[in-house]
Amino acid sequence: MKTIHKLVLKAYLGPLIMTFFIVTFVLMMNFVWRFIEDLTGKGLSADVILELIFYATINMIPLGLPLAMLLAGIMTMGNMGENFELQAMKSAGMSLMRIMQPLIIVTFIISVASFFLVNNLVPYAYKRSMIILSDIKRQKQVLEFKDGLFFNGIHEDMSIRVEHQDPETGLLHNVLIYDSRSQGGNMTTTMAETGYIRLSDDKKFLLVTLYNGDNYQQTRNSRWYTKNSLRHDKFDVQDMAIRMEGFDFQQSDNTMVNSSQAKNIVELQHAIDSLDVTVEEAIARSYDPLLRDNLFTNDIQVLQLPDSMKIDKSEFTDVYLLDSLPKLTMRERNEIWKTAKTMAQNSRQSFSYDEGSAKDGLNQLYRSKNDWHKKLSLPFSVIIFFMIGAPLGAIIRKGGMGTPIVISVVFFVIYYVISLSGEKMAKEGTWSSFSGIWISSFILTPIAIYLMIKATNDSSLLDTDWYDAQFKKIKKKFAPVWLPIAKRVTSTPAWRKMREKIKQRRLNRAK
Repeated sequence: MKTIHKLVLKAYLGPLIMTFFIVTFVLMMNFVWRFIEDLTGKGLSADVILELIFYATINMIPLGLPLAMLLAGIMTMGNMGENFELQAMKSAGMSLMRIMQPLIIVTFIISVASFFLVNNLVPYAYKRSMIILSDIKRQKQVLEFKDGLFFNGIHEDMSIRVEHQDPETGLLHNVLIYDSRSQGGNMTTTMAETGYIRLSDDKKFLLVTLYNGDNYQQTRNSRWYTKNSLRHDKFDVQDMAIRMEGFDFQQSDNTMVNSSQAKNIVELQHAIDSLDVTVEEAIARSYDPLLRDNLFTNDIQVLQLPDSMKIDKSEFTDVYLLDSLPKLTMRERNEIWKTAKTMAQNSRQSFSYDEGSAKDGLNQLYRSKNDWHKKLSLPFSVIIFFMIGAPLGAIIRKGGMGTPIVISVVFFVIYYVISLSGEKMAKEGTWSSFSGIWISSFILTPIAIYLMIKATNDSSLLDTDWYDAQFKKIKKKFAPVWLPIAKRVTSTPAWRKMREKIKQRRLNRAK
């Protein structure tokens, strides 16, 4: 490797790593703010939160990597242009493509690695993050006692009723506890004037302290309906520690996350093939019985029927069927109408049910196809964003974090809006998945080619003096056309009156 290529590569890797971590951190903080309510106030350990953030960060890589490539390309080439390093290399006879040769190789390697990352690591991280979030949401948070109502959130065989709870001290008044957790079916009823009920620090036990109360324990056996005993005890202070269920965080081993985002490209292809068959069967179940059994039972033009079921339509007229049969009484006509209405309602209900299952299958099919194309479009978008960023940096010749960030955000917002719009159209079935997912790349590819050509030819794409000169040329070219029109407009009384008003307003402001 040449020394100059080592210099270019070293200038590129630093901004790439820095921008990648910055962009990923910003996207990860967005995830944290979305689920901040689920993470706080539940006594979660630091390792659980860090594990969730780690997997969420991996999920953000497909979104942050293209932006990091764009920003790093602009910063690298902008810094080299601002320090006149690009001019020195070009004066030595090196073209822009030759200068960017090591960067193109690195970008190609990153794009290939991004495919394996989004195909293998991201689905696993998505699956694990969904499992952890599900376990966190399933975890009970706090004890909530409402005055005069029973609380059954501790155990299914225990109910607690509190007459009133002091909001400042937490003191409970007139506490009533029904406890039937005993395996023998014994029932314990506890009544107390006051008390405290709180969770232990590890949220594994319920600590109960009651004052001035009574215990009623009904002992039962196999012949409880004829022989049972009741025990009554009084107490001044009673302490209990009840084992809790669901208040401490328990991470499950369930790996059944049936989402297309949790599958690799092979699993997605298998799911697409299965969903194609499922959707076709659902559509057949919806339309075939509707046509055959309800709408066109005896219609030979729609269904192939045997001769015994064919009917002769030559006697039918365009007049309504009931009006063409005057021999029918009003009651008979009413019965025919009711029968037809019932058949139509039954057909509609049956069709709606089958149609709903077909729509669910179609929605899963569209999502699976979209995720299949996303895994292939990410490596291509990495290359496209680099091919946009590097020429832009060579053209604007501005380094640092100011101008590159502004330009990167503009291009990324355009890419993100187009991607979301295309993905939405693909999810609804309006567009194909190929068109919806790849449309952003198709739009940005010509822009990347155009910028590369301009940067290679040292075109003044962002030079304001160049645009000013072009505007003056256009103005001079069309001067014979618009000058006579401008003279006619300015010579009218209305124009002179407007000029006088503007002049008067300026004088008033000056005073």
